[in-house]
Amino acid sequence: MSKNNKNIAFDAHLFGRLLGYTKRYYLVFIFALITVFGLAIFGALRPKVLQLAMDQNIEQQVQAGFLKYIIWMLILLVLEVVCNLFFIYYASWLGQSVVRDIRIKLFKQILGFKMKYFDNSSVGVLLTRTVTDMERIADIFGEGLFMIFSDILKMIVVGSVMAYMNWHLSIIVFCTLPIVLIATRIFQKHMKKAFEEVRNEVSNLNSFVQERLTGMKIVQLFARETIEYQRFKEINERHKKGWIKTVWYNSVFFPIAELLSSITLGTVIWLGGLNVIFEQTVSVGDLAAFIMMVPMIFRPLHQIANKFNTLQMGMVAADRVFKILDTTSNIDDLGTQQLTDFKGNIEFKNVCFSYVENEPVLKHISFQAKSGQTVALVGSTGAGKTTIINLLNRFYDIDSGDVLFDKTPITSFSLKSLRKNVAVVLQDVFLFADTIFYNITLGNPKFSITDVETAAKDIGIHEFIMSLPGGYHYNVKERGAMLSVGQRQLISFLRAYIINPKLLILDEATASIDTYSEQLIQKATAKITKGRTSIIIAHRLATIQNADKIIVMDKGEIVEFGTHKALLKNKEGVYRGLYEAQFLKEKELS
Repeated sequence: MSKNNKNIAFDAHLFGRLLGYTKRYYLVFIFALITVFGLAIFGALRPKVLQLAMDQNIEQQVQAGFLKYIIWMLILLVLEVVCNLFFIYYASWLGQSVVRDIRIKLFKQILGFKMKYFDNSSVGVLLTRTVTDMERIADIFGEGLFMIFSDILKMIVVGSVMAYMNWHLSIIVFCTLPIVLIATRIFQKHMKKAFEEVRNEVSNLNSFVQERLTGMKIVQLFARETIEYQRFKEINERHKKGWIKTVWYNSVFFPIAELLSSITLGTVIWLGGLNVIFEQTVSVGDLAAFIMMVPMIFRPLHQIANKFNTLQMGMVAADRVFKILDTTSNIDDLGTQQLTDFKGNIEFKNVCFSYVENEPVLKHISFQAKSGQTVALVGSTGAGKTTIINLLNRFYDIDSGDVLFDKTPITSFSLKSLRKNVAVVLQDVFLFADTIFYNITLGNPKFSITDVETAAKDIGIHEFIMSLPGGYHYNVKERGAMLSVGQRQLISFLRAYIINPKLLILDEATASIDTYSEQLIQKATAKITKGRTSIIIAHRLATIQNADKIIVMDKGEIVEFGTHKALLKNKEGVYRGLYEAQFLKEKELS
């Protein structure tokens, strides 16, 4: 919860915000509340019926009317069971419905975040927020909110019945209640802190496991098993200690509460019994009813404390989820124009950009890519080449300058229409755990299997796909683990080719593939770049010799530009140095 509310056992503002999501289901909410009232009233009436049966029939040894009280007891019990059944079902239904709505809103929010947010956030933490924390929020309604309200209401109703029946015995009970209430309040505050610690450790544990499972190859290649195992044990130990703290508070509170309940019950029986014998201001029926009602008023206190644990965990989880919902890290999608007739003219005008404030990555970059041209970006690692690609897709917004599409600022277009016209093939290809067909179309119903097969034949990879078990329906598993690096690259290239983009971006697309795959890629590249604006990033200069323009970058600045032949003429130029270094290296290898 917020820093100002860290020592508050219950954040009413946060709870009110959470309740706001129940407005769509107000009828179910009201019905659940009605069942709560039913549970309290029917439960409190049973001791009263018992008292009447004891005083009017059993103590007086009169049989007439006794059956009536037995029937009333049975009716009240059935009504209480029915209310409990509906309460459990609809409270849980409401919780799951609210969680579904929040989860959808959360995922939509995450989909719109800038890349910078993901650069600084752990996938494991986001996974915890989207899955585990959501279940804790559902428990607020199914096991927390209504149960606490039911218990409080039952205590009020039972306490009222006690005071109405016999105020002498009621005083004994009411004198003990404040002690239990104070103990409950202290318990709640400590449990809140403990649960915040638990949720932090759960996030750390999820994040650690997710990263190690994803990078298991690196762990094993560098023989890090023992080190990572020890680190996991340390994180797991902190997680255990967090939970043990909550167990300790429970183990202290509940025995104390049970002890106070037993002492109260014993005192009622002792003093009430003496009163029945000597003063006779308490009837046998009163004593029997109080023996039945004392657990009914103390047990809810125990349950409130227990259910408050659930509520507290849910509130901590809700606070974490709402922090993501309140995060303003979205790209401002304020563009109203649709990029429907994009001719492919790209221009950077004096563009400056930095991922971290005051640490510029691009410094006054200016260049043009005219419609149908192929522009290559070369330079050492960290020169800013990939950053230019990120800006063309508006993954980030520039600090100053202009990025123009057909002489119109890129911010004037909606993100959806902008990205529909741009296709990117990255060096590190990501494939979903699904079929090849899905990874090519990404679920777009516009493309049929025939369209995909035709496109694959055009770029010469149909035979490769058909050689796999199931062909286009072959499941590549998580991150495309069933395919080689070159095969994943080919799938990625086909994914870009099939949408027929106006702007094609190849980011080191042939950097990590075998010779055969590279030949296929080069063939497809020649086909898809013909008559289409293309921007190619490559370390291997042999792949960009036919580019219309080559831009050489160094430390975020353009240091040279021109054609391959023109750049080679400058013997002191950076491009000439890069080319000769690669040529000599390839000659040595050959």
